[in-house]
Amino acid sequence: MTRLNLEILANEMSPLGLLCLRRRELLSKPGTIVTEVTLNHEFLMSSLYSDSERALAQIALEMHPGTDLRVLVGGLGLGYTASEVLESDRVAGVEVLELLPQVIDWLARGLMPLSSRLNGERRLVITQGDAYQKLAEPADEQFDLILIDVDHSPEERLGTANDTFYGESGLRAAQRHLAANGILAVWSYAECSSFVDALHTVFKHVRVESVTYAHDQTNQQYTDWLFFARGQACDRSLA
Repeated sequence: MTRLNLEILANEMSPLGLLCLRRRELLSKPGTIVTEVTLNHEFLMSSLYSDSERALAQIALEMHPGTDLRVLVGGLGLGYTASEVLESDRVAGVEVLELLPQVIDWLARGLMPLSSRLNGERRLVITQGDAYQKLAEPADEQFDLILIDVDHSPEERLGTANDTFYGESGLRAAQRHLAANGILAVWSYAECSSFVDALHTVFKHVRVESVTYAHDQTNQQYTDWLFFARGQACDRSLA
């Protein structure tokens, strides 16, 4: 007889649709507890596969030589990107902008795997808001690192309001929010050559990294893509 070990922690409507937070024990690995999020009954994220979310923070930190870094994270998710940034003693403060108040509430209620870690972190501020909207507006403050992990990919977005960010005009607006030597980092589950081209148009240095992992349930390998950009590209119209 198959034993179903699934606990629904939260199931509620959000501005993007039905959002579900669930926890289960892997039948293939007894004792391994996984926390997952689905959106409109489609898989969104899992605590079992967080390598690329962590790598987004790790590589961005490696690329920046400074101290007392101020970091903006677009998208809280399950908290792995923010947590990884906070592992560095070079980071002075982290602001997370999360669109969905339900996700912020899950963290505050201790429903996420990293709730204790993040709720006790004095350098962390979590605000309900739209990271894309903030980066499209005039910059009233600047960050050393801006890490974006919201959409599935530059071509598969969760909302139409995110469209302009991935083009030249949106990236130029986002660049104004970066301090000197600041780095923009974007997570994606797919490669996107048009986004890389746009990054090269706006930024002087562009770096693309892939993170491959094995999916236990499907016995397949998957690859996530990380895009990093720094510095202002030369204005070719003046060349």
